[in-house]
Amino acid sequence: MSFVVVTEMNHVAYVKLNRPEMRNAFNPEMIAELTKVFQDFQTRKDLRAVVLQGEGKVFCAGADLNWMKEMVNFSFTQNRDDSMKLFTMFEAMASCTLPVIGHIHGAAFGGALGLVAICDEVIAEEGTQFCFSEVKLGIAPAVISSFVNRKAVPGKVRPLMLSGIVFNPHIAQQAGLVNEVVPQGEGHTAVQKVLHNYLQCGPEAVRETKKLLNDLNFMTWGQQRDTTTTLIAERRASAEGQEGLKSFLEKREPTWRSQ
Repeated sequence: MSFVVVTEMNHVAYVKLNRPEMRNAFNPEMIAELTKVFQDFQTRKDLRAVVLQGEGKVFCAGADLNWMKEMVNFSFTQNRDDSMKLFTMFEAMASCTLPVIGHIHGAAFGGALGLVAICDEVIAEEGTQFCFSEVKLGIAPAVISSFVNRKAVPGKVRPLMLSGIVFNPHIAQQAGLVNEVVPQGEGHTAVQKVLHNYLQCGPEAVRETKKLLNDLNFMTWGQQRDTTTTLIAERRASAEGQEGLKSFLEKREPTWRSQ
């Protein structure tokens, strides 16, 4: 049985967490599968976007209970190796050059907030509960913190991470974790509307823009100057850039919208 199910339709990959009987909780197998799925996306030029979602009543309840029981007996080295695999998964997902849209429903607890954080756009249904639950267990939201801080508003998310309180989608939206809150059951429809926006754009341009946004924070000012001016020059001269500019001037649809 696969703990991650991937289906493809109209150049979009739908990645679904598939442990509904366990509230889609993480275990080592799911972590390995998600890592490979997103690493493989890097070579898929035919795809235009990814939708991340969960099977069943909740998106993801965080760490699997049986996995947590095993952790109790782990040595420091085992715990660090285990955590490194989790970080590698989030890193593979965050560095995916395709736009990732999250459809969040039911609940997102603990490590599931890391999944929320790696998404470029997040749609959450009313009634969804969010919680950085780690501190209530005497541990820390350590592995996900780097990804959460890249996405969220620091002053808004800090008390949520420190207190471990359960919060609603509107508070998640204020904190920068969620982009849109929709009525319960309408998440799929909202995702399709969002996907339409991405599919209007040049696929190479979207990939290059996401890569640029991911890289900018790690560049000096001089590196930003060189990288950004080089990128726009390359995009203008590229086949896709030429088609986009010509179609705009000729008042017609670019070729990628008919694919």
